[in-house]
Amino acid sequence: MRLFNRTIFISSVLSVASITMAEPVEPSRTEVVKPIYKNSLREFPGKGTLKQRKQGGNPRTMNGVLVFDGSMDGNRQVDPQIAVGGGYIFHGTNGGLIIYDKKGNFIDGVGNRGFNGGIDPKLFYCVNNQVFGFNIWNPWDKEKLKPVNISISEGRDPTGAWNVYPVPAPDGRDGGGLGCSRQWVGYTFPGGKDRTFVFNIGDAKKGKPVTVYHFPGSLGQAALTQDDEKALYFLDITQKDLIISRIRDRGDGTPIAEELAKKPHSLEYIKRPPASPQKGTDARTASGDWHPKNLVLQGGFLWFSHAVNCEGRSAVQWHQVRLDGTIRQTGLISDPKSSYIQTTLAVNKKLDVLVGFQETSETMFISPRMAFRRAKDPRGTLRKMVKLGEGQAATEGGAWGDYSGSVIDGDNLLDLWTIQSIADTEGKGDTVIIKVPFSRL
Repeated sequence: MRLFNRTIFISSVLSVASITMAEPVEPSRTEVVKPIYKNSLREFPGKGTLKQRKQGGNPRTMNGVLVFDGSMDGNRQVDPQIAVGGGYIFHGTNGGLIIYDKKGNFIDGVGNRGFNGGIDPKLFYCVNNQVFGFNIWNPWDKEKLKPVNISISEGRDPTGAWNVYPVPAPDGRDGGGLGCSRQWVGYTFPGGKDRTFVFNIGDAKKGKPVTVYHFPGSLGQAALTQDDEKALYFLDITQKDLIISRIRDRGDGTPIAEELAKKPHSLEYIKRPPASPQKGTDARTASGDWHPKNLVLQGGFLWFSHAVNCEGRSAVQWHQVRLDGTIRQTGLISDPKSSYIQTTLAVNKKLDVLVGFQETSETMFISPRMAFRRAKDPRGTLRKMVKLGEGQAATEGGAWGDYSGSVIDGDNLLDLWTIQSIADTEGKGDTVIIKVPFSRL
């Protein structure tokens, strides 16, 4: 029996007034980072112009929504992400960056080395500052600084000028999370003592040197802030608690971190998901992380989805969380015969929600899926799953990367987009990009 509308409603009896406030945390260290300036997407600073990277396109309609191809690297791990704004779809993978218009037509593309090199991209479009931003991680730099290269566009056109900030993280590892607010861009990553840093996004947009403020430990996943909010919020989840923190301006332009809430979540399904089966092979694929891969601040709530162990299979769970750490609603996407993996979530200004993920089982290959809800729908429920293509072959198993991205349309704040991977005829990861036009639904 399919459990798509399985509702888990957690009633909150705690008010915002009950938020717990730990002692504020000062930055552990600071440094000034000067940008690498690029006057266009394909400029290679000091070395000319990079070769155009051209992949994807082929727009079509499938199950009533616009679908077009993204990158088709032929790699096992492409880590695809998208950001939408300024009339553009900005798409990133381990192999590079590609820009499409909103009809799915290719515009331009370039490899990652033009942005100081790296992998594991995370992308955003900041609706408060009208800029694109992304990071790539470069563990192979000659200086052995392992910089997190965070790039901020100077406007709404990603083909134009960019400022690249190489922030040293010598003890770090890839797998970090990127977020932004009206004032800050922030990044958290595994490894080392100081695993969270922020800098002023307005200064980065102008191409100024920025002061990078490092904080001890990790605050969890940073939020994509869609509300008009200066503070940058973070969420961490443990087997017992939800922990919500923020970094705010102390009043003089410098940041301070504070824990807002640490509350038991009482979730039934919270353990790490098992590896998932595929058709025609004993090789199992990674299902994703039970820690959220994206976090959204919208309507005064934090929203996220994650993969969890549900009765021995990977399932997708999603949440709407108050800033005091209590859960307003939770939903579960599960099935006793299928595994649902690699999920992200997007939410618009009306609080409509899209959850993107993939499906795999003993009788099918890894295939892209999504489900959505309108804000008026019963709490904890999603409408019928939408199929976005069918996988063609088994992968070699093991790591399957951060193979999901879901975002808001930064222009109308209504339409929602997702990018999902699909196993191609060689068992490698191709991608499809999908628009759900909530502005017309």
